[in-house]
Amino acid sequence: MARIGGRNTPLAWLSGVVCAGVIAGLVYLAAPMGPVMMTYFGDLFGH
Repeated sequence: MARIGGRNTPLAWLSGVVCAGVIAGLVYLAAPMGPVMMTYFGDLFGH
């Protein structure tokens, strides 16, 4: 990937890690709803 002038590499890495952490946190919070949604969609499309 070509380097673009004016970008701070450590800050870009830090923001990427923070974004990945936020996404992981949202997945963690949504995980308990997984079996409920599978049951709901199974009932919805199964009948």
